[in-house]
Amino acid sequence: MRVVFFLAVLILVALVGYVGITGYFLAHAAVGLLKVGAISTLLATAEPPTSPFGLGYRGDPTTALALPFQTVTLDMPLGPTEAWLVPAASPEAGRAIYVHGIAGAREDGYRALSILHAAGWSVLLISYRNDSGAPASPEGTYGFGLTEWPDLEAAVTQMAPGEADRVLVVAESMGGAILGQFLAQSPLASRVQAVALDSPATSFAAVIDHLATQGDKPLPGLVAATARQILPFKTPLPLAMAEVAATYRAFPGPLFIAHGSTDRIVPQGPSQALAASRSAPTVTLWTEADHLGSYAKDPVAYSAAFRDFLEQIGG
Repeated sequence: MRVVFFLAVLILVALVGYVGITGYFLAHAAVGLLKVGAISTLLATAEPPTSPFGLGYRGDPTTALALPFQTVTLDMPLGPTEAWLVPAASPEAGRAIYVHGIAGAREDGYRALSILHAAGWSVLLISYRNDSGAPASPEGTYGFGLTEWPDLEAAVTQMAPGEADRVLVVAESMGGAILGQFLAQSPLASRVQAVALDSPATSFAAVIDHLATQGDKPLPGLVAATARQILPFKTPLPLAMAEVAATYRAFPGPLFIAHGSTDRIVPQGPSQALAASRSAPTVTLWTEADHLGSYAKDPVAYSAAFRDFLEQIGG
């Protein structure tokens, strides 16, 4: 009996050690993703794409889509930051703002821009803190929306300057976290009339859970829970507050969500749960794509779903 007892103790100690050590390294990896430049390698391609709709394409709207544009300067909290304004070619149907994801750029908005411009919308493609050419944050990290949402507020002020003005915001990846924090905290939140999301990061905890399931490690749920407990010791960011699904659930305007099931960075499940929980108009597109790959997977279906969403807004 004594041998069995000691074996049980050894197994328990080994289990606790495994969960603690693995949870620590998972927390370290999760926080590491927020370091400026860290996630770029995950999304990098061997050659820069020549299509303006490919992730990583770089070039202004005229070069990419033969669309005239203006470079405007937004007064963001860390300093003046440039954005591209592509005006509507016909009587304006509405105004939109595009917010890219972590390690992204304004050019990532060309998929949405092509659909919006054809529908008569003016579009502002923004940069924010830690982007190339934009002010850097002192800590050198992204904030999963917790620090970036005031930058979006400056863009909303530009496109919807009056209390009666309204704007559509298109947000991808961590842009979804930025927009969610804006909707929850900004006094200008009511000026957003509709939201379009692609691979939205609505929960930092869900990202940790997703990372824990990769690599077929045992006890992923317990490891993820341990990592979440360790997070406050790894970063001063209050990442427990980086949860915006409830904000989107309560958002009263039309919502579009596209998300792929093989997303390596942001799990699809929270997006599906969000869509199922909403009572306001919601248009969805579920694909088998990787992160931000739903348009490339089926551009016809993506464009059709997005146009259906715009019809919900009604200009």
